[in-house]
Amino acid sequence: MTDNVVHLFKDPAPEQSVEPAAPLTVVPEPVPARPVRVWKRTGRAVVRAARHDRTKTAGRMAVRHTSYVLGGTRIVARRAWDGRTGARYERLLRAAEAAGNYQAAGEWEERLHRFREQRHKRRMDLLMAPEKLVKGAAYGAGGSLGVLIAIGIALAIANKDVTDVVTPLMALVELIRLLVTLVTILWGPLVAVGPWLALAGVWAVGRQRGAAPQWALPVNQRSSDAGAPITPSIVVTALRDLGIATLRKAIKDMGDAGAAMLGPIRIAGCGVEVDVTLPSGVETAEVQGRRKKLAENLNRHGHEVFITIPEAARTVRLWIADSGALDEPIGPSPLVTDETIAADYAKGKAPWGQDLRGDAAELSLYQRHLLITGKSNQGKTAAVRALALWLALDRRVEFRIADLKGVGDWGMFDGIATVLIQGPTDDHVIDATEMVEAVVAEMERRIQAPPGTKFTPLICLVDEAQVAFMSPVVGEGKDKRPYGGTKATSRYFQAVRKIHNQGRAVDVLMWQGTQDPTNENLPKLVREGAHTRISLVLGTESQARMALGDNAVEGGAAPHMLRQGLDKGTVVVASDGITIPAGQSSITVRTHYIDTDAAATVAQRAKALRDGVTTQAAVDPGEERDQLADIHSVLGDTARVLTTDVLKRLSALSEKTYGAWTFGDLKAVLDEAGAGPYKSDGRMMVGRERVARALTNRDGEGSTSAEA
Repeated sequence: MTDNVVHLFKDPAPEQSVEPAAPLTVVPEPVPARPVRVWKRTGRAVVRAARHDRTKTAGRMAVRHTSYVLGGTRIVARRAWDGRTGARYERLLRAAEAAGNYQAAGEWEERLHRFREQRHKRRMDLLMAPEKLVKGAAYGAGGSLGVLIAIGIALAIANKDVTDVVTPLMALVELIRLLVTLVTILWGPLVAVGPWLALAGVWAVGRQRGAAPQWALPVNQRSSDAGAPITPSIVVTALRDLGIATLRKAIKDMGDAGAAMLGPIRIAGCGVEVDVTLPSGVETAEVQGRRKKLAENLNRHGHEVFITIPEAARTVRLWIADSGALDEPIGPSPLVTDETIAADYAKGKAPWGQDLRGDAAELSLYQRHLLITGKSNQGKTAAVRALALWLALDRRVEFRIADLKGVGDWGMFDGIATVLIQGPTDDHVIDATEMVEAVVAEMERRIQAPPGTKFTPLICLVDEAQVAFMSPVVGEGKDKRPYGGTKATSRYFQAVRKIHNQGRAVDVLMWQGTQDPTNENLPKLVREGAHTRISLVLGTESQARMALGDNAVEGGAAPHMLRQGLDKGTVVVASDGITIPAGQSSITVRTHYIDTDAAATVAQRAKALRDGVTTQAAVDPGEERDQLADIHSVLGDTARVLTTDVLKRLSALSEKTYGAWTFGDLKAVLDEAGAGPYKSDGRMMVGRERVARALTNRDGEGSTSAEA
């Protein structure tokens, strides 16, 4: 044992030494992989299923029918509440107060009082009903029992059977038992089916009133908001959402009676018209300033809604076009379709186009200076040319025209106008200025005529007048007066001002057409001198004010809201020469378009009414004139011409030489030549044959003298 112990504690032999053991490596148990790909597949499948058309259709169907039930329940509950209480009268009362209509508010308050009295009476009758029912039942039962017994006695006597006395009573008892049996049988099904019938009823109400959102409806049942019919609720909602806090609060206080602000919605041409009485504290200008937003709220484009101010206080008049109606053409002009149409400067009106309500728009030109403005290539020349073509059908009217664009837009007036200038150069501006100055001289001659003298109308027309106002040309001579500009020294500006000041009294009228109006190309004194102010599409509200005046723009005129390129020929007119709805300061007109070929056809009819007018271009007023030859030239091919017309034509030919001529001057020249004027039908005439013979004799005598 000792040996064993010693052996145990001995050092091991060197040859038996053991190397240290290597550290143990712990091998983790294998962990099963997560099913990542399985989850991804499942998620994608769920997303695909959620996005599938069938899922969307099912979701919309669930939302739709749920909305029908909830909305129908709300509507039925609201109807029941309104029927049992005075809530309806209270809403209408608040609406009338918010609209400032205190007379209507008093009427609704009186109706509410009557309703409450009648409701109180019904409740008192209901409280007394049990007593009356018991008494009535007792009286009825006693009477009925007596009747049944009497019937039983009669049966017993007839049948000689005493038991028949109770037969009627037993029949009544049997009937009651049968009714109880029927109610017992039917009560269970009625209790089971009743809720479903009620659910179907509110669902039907919700479906009829469109309680579901539009996106939840089937595609073929969704109503397109664009172009939807205008209803009172749509107008009220559009006004509520304008962003005017006072208006929104007032409509909210009105509840469902917001339509109390509205007048009747009337059909007006290719749209509808409605007057809106604004609540107290809301200005009409606030609504006008949000015209574009109002149009969008009404599901219309900005150009399809017009806001004007009628006579009533705190009222705006909305004209809302049918969607796309203003993009449809209005048809040809009567000047083109009716060859028998005539013109009368003093009493007639030019058939010009249609207003937004679809009614014919006719413009009187009698003693009214005219100004038309608008952006380039928007139909300005065509609009004013249509007026001139109609007026040309009155043979008494004389035209002197300067077209400073010079592209032939007025070429058909060659043979109608006594002066026709066409071109944009400085020389043409000079000619146009001298033409206007000649018209001033004619005006002054007429003013100095004896009282009661009748004059034929004279229209001085300058198209693209901004070319004249902005011309830098300066005249020759000592004064160096400029032709253009807006200063007191400007020849064109001063001539136009003189015509504006005095021309109307003697039927001398100034018509001007110009592009974008500014103080530089259309001075304030000139634009305010026009009685009829017309504007096509413009760029800014400030330009609209320059074109039509502040009153027209504040009253709703908005040519700057028209669409460039799309509303060609649509004009806004401020004039007493056209019928404008009461309370408004302007009217929007869609003018008839008469192209160049059609205009030439109408011009031919006008020429046929005249005695061969010789159209003159401007001539140098400083050159020496052959007076007899000039008289012969202005007579044209007409056999005889009134002396007054001869004087006008001579003045148009050379203002410097003939502008101050009187009848005595003309008579002196003709008498000296042996071709004096003569009277025909009480009027003094100049004979073409006489003047031609005198001119031939004079030239012959000149040749003989030269040969000698």
